[in-house]
Amino acid sequence: MLRRLALITGAAAMLALTGCSSTVALTPAEDANNPACAEVTVRLPQSVAGHDRRWTDAQATGAYGEDGRTSVILTCGVAVPGPTADLQCVTLEGIDWLVDESDAPRMRMTTYGRNPAVQVFVDTEIVSANDVLTSSGIVSGVRMIESDGACTAPDELPG
Repeated sequence: MLRRLALITGAAAMLALTGCSSTVALTPAEDANNPACAEVTVRLPQSVAGHDRRWTDAQATGAYGEDGRTSVILTCGVAVPGPTADLQCVTLEGIDWLVDESDAPRMRMTTYGRNPAVQVFVDTEIVSANDVLTSSGIVSGVRMIESDGACTAPDELPG
Protein backbone atom coordinates (compact mmCIF):
# COMPACT_ATOMS: atom_id res chain seq x y z
CA MET A 1 0.00 0.00 0.00
CA LEU A 2 2.82 2.40 0.89
CA ARG A 3 4.58 1.55 -2.35
CA ARG A 4 1.44 2.29 -4.37
CA LEU A 5 1.02 5.66 -2.60
CA ALA A 6 4.65 6.52 -3.38
CA LEU A 7 4.12 5.70 -7.07
CA ILE A 8 0.96 7.82 -7.26
CA THR A 9 2.68 10.71 -5.46
CA GLY A 10 5.68 10.44 -7.80
CA ALA A 11 3.47 10.41 -10.88
CA ALA A 12 1.52 13.44 -9.63
CA ALA A 13 4.77 15.31 -8.97
CA MET A 14 6.03 14.45 -12.46
CA LEU A 15 2.81 15.76 -14.04
CA ALA A 16 3.03 18.96 -12.01
CA LEU A 17 6.61 19.57 -13.13
CA THR A 18 5.91 18.90 -16.79
CA GLY A 19 2.88 21.17 -16.64
CA CYS A 20 5.16 24.09 -15.81
CA SER A 21 7.30 23.75 -18.92
CA SER A 22 5.19 24.55 -21.95
CA THR A 23 6.02 23.17 -25.35
CA VAL A 24 6.28 25.67 -28.18
CA ALA A 25 3.80 24.63 -30.87
CA LEU A 26 5.39 24.93 -34.31
CA THR A 27 4.81 23.56 -37.78
CA PRO A 28 7.68 21.72 -39.46
CA ALA A 29 8.97 23.18 -42.72
CA GLU A 30 8.33 21.35 -45.97
CA ASP A 31 11.92 20.02 -46.15
CA ALA A 32 12.30 19.32 -42.40
CA ASN A 33 13.13 15.67 -43.18
CA ASN A 34 16.28 16.72 -45.03
CA PRO A 35 19.26 15.00 -43.31
CA ALA A 36 21.10 18.35 -43.24
CA CYS A 37 18.38 19.69 -40.92
CA ALA A 38 19.19 16.94 -38.45
CA GLU A 39 22.80 18.16 -38.51
CA VAL A 40 21.58 21.67 -37.68
CA THR A 41 19.21 20.75 -34.87
CA VAL A 42 21.56 18.38 -33.03
CA ARG A 43 24.01 21.27 -32.72
CA LEU A 44 21.54 23.76 -31.27
CA PRO A 45 22.84 25.02 -27.93
CA GLN A 46 21.04 24.86 -24.58
CA SER A 47 20.92 28.65 -24.51
CA VAL A 48 21.22 31.51 -26.99
CA ALA A 49 22.07 35.03 -25.86
CA GLY A 50 21.16 34.10 -22.29
CA HIS A 51 17.80 32.55 -23.22
CA ASP A 52 17.20 28.88 -22.44
CA ARG A 53 16.11 26.34 -25.03
CA ARG A 54 12.46 25.34 -24.92
CA TRP A 55 10.78 22.16 -26.15
CA THR A 56 9.12 22.28 -29.55
CA ASP A 57 6.66 19.85 -31.11
CA ALA A 58 7.93 20.01 -34.70
CA GLN A 59 10.86 18.34 -36.42
CA ALA A 60 13.92 20.46 -37.30
CA THR A 61 12.95 23.36 -35.04
CA GLY A 62 14.33 25.08 -31.98
CA ALA A 63 12.98 27.76 -29.65
CA TYR A 64 14.46 29.91 -26.92
CA GLY A 65 12.97 32.17 -24.30
CA GLU A 66 12.26 32.71 -20.67
CA ASP A 67 9.27 33.32 -18.43
CA GLY A 68 7.01 31.53 -20.92
CA ARG A 69 7.82 34.02 -23.68
CA THR A 70 9.55 32.82 -26.84
CA SER A 71 12.23 35.20 -28.12
CA VAL A 72 13.88 33.04 -30.81
CA ILE A 73 12.46 30.41 -33.17
CA LEU A 74 14.62 28.45 -35.60
CA THR A 75 13.21 26.31 -38.42
CA CYS A 76 15.26 24.25 -40.85
CA GLY A 77 13.94 23.13 -44.22
CA VAL A 78 12.11 26.29 -45.27
CA ALA A 79 11.88 27.22 -48.95
CA VAL A 80 15.25 28.19 -50.38
CA PRO A 81 15.08 31.89 -51.28
CA GLY A 82 16.26 33.16 -54.63
CA PRO A 83 18.13 36.39 -55.27
CA THR A 84 16.24 39.48 -54.16
CA ALA A 85 16.69 43.22 -54.12
CA ASP A 86 13.78 43.64 -51.68
CA LEU A 87 15.57 42.30 -48.58
CA GLN A 88 18.83 43.30 -46.97
CA CYS A 89 21.51 40.62 -47.19
CA VAL A 90 24.04 40.40 -44.36
CA THR A 91 27.00 38.15 -43.65
CA LEU A 92 27.73 37.08 -40.07
CA GLU A 93 30.28 34.43 -39.13
CA GLY A 94 30.59 33.48 -42.81
CA ILE A 95 26.85 32.83 -43.20
CA ASP A 96 24.67 34.94 -45.48
CA TRP A 97 21.21 35.89 -44.21
CA LEU A 98 18.29 37.66 -45.90
CA VAL A 99 16.72 40.02 -43.34
CA ASP A 100 13.00 40.79 -43.30
CA GLU A 101 12.08 43.56 -40.87
CA SER A 102 8.49 44.00 -42.13
CA ASP A 103 7.08 42.69 -38.82
CA ALA A 104 9.33 44.82 -36.56
CA PRO A 105 10.29 44.46 -33.77
CA ARG A 106 10.29 40.80 -34.84
CA MET A 107 12.88 40.05 -37.50
CA ARG A 108 12.93 37.07 -39.84
CA MET A 109 16.33 36.00 -41.15
CA THR A 110 16.69 33.25 -43.75
CA THR A 111 19.96 31.74 -44.89
CA TYR A 112 20.93 32.62 -48.43
CA GLY A 113 22.90 30.26 -50.65
CA ARG A 114 22.22 27.10 -48.61
CA ASN A 115 19.90 24.20 -49.31
CA PRO A 116 18.01 23.44 -47.13
CA ALA A 117 17.43 26.95 -45.86
CA VAL A 118 17.28 27.85 -42.18
CA GLN A 119 14.99 30.58 -40.91
CA VAL A 120 15.33 32.36 -37.57
CA PHE A 121 12.69 34.63 -36.03
CA VAL A 122 13.98 36.99 -33.34
CA ASP A 123 11.96 39.31 -31.09
CA THR A 124 14.40 42.22 -30.99
CA GLU A 125 12.59 43.79 -28.04
CA ILE A 126 13.94 40.87 -26.01
CA VAL A 127 17.22 39.82 -27.64
CA SER A 128 19.68 41.13 -30.24
CA ALA A 129 19.53 39.49 -33.66
CA ASN A 130 23.33 39.78 -33.85
CA ASP A 131 23.71 37.82 -30.61
CA VAL A 132 21.42 35.08 -31.91
CA LEU A 133 22.99 34.71 -35.36
CA THR A 134 26.52 34.69 -33.96
CA SER A 135 25.73 32.05 -31.32
CA SER A 136 28.32 29.31 -31.72
CA GLY A 137 25.73 26.53 -31.68
CA ILE A 138 23.60 28.10 -34.39
CA VAL A 139 26.67 28.98 -36.46
CA SER A 140 28.14 25.47 -36.24
CA GLY A 141 24.80 23.91 -37.19
CA VAL A 142 24.15 26.15 -40.19
CA ARG A 143 27.72 25.67 -41.41
CA MET A 144 26.93 21.96 -41.77
CA ILE A 145 24.84 22.95 -44.80
CA GLU A 146 27.14 23.56 -47.75
CA SER A 147 27.08 27.05 -49.22
CA ASP A 148 26.36 27.26 -52.94
CA GLY A 149 25.77 31.03 -53.25
CA ALA A 150 26.57 34.31 -51.54
CA CYS A 151 25.36 37.86 -51.05
CA THR A 152 26.85 40.17 -53.67
CA ALA A 153 27.18 43.17 -51.32
CA PRO A 154 26.52 42.11 -47.72
CA ASP A 155 25.67 44.66 -45.01
CA GLU A 156 26.12 44.77 -41.25
CA LEU A 157 23.05 43.68 -39.29
CA PRO A 158 21.76 46.39 -36.93
CA GLY A 159 21.95 45.50 -33.20
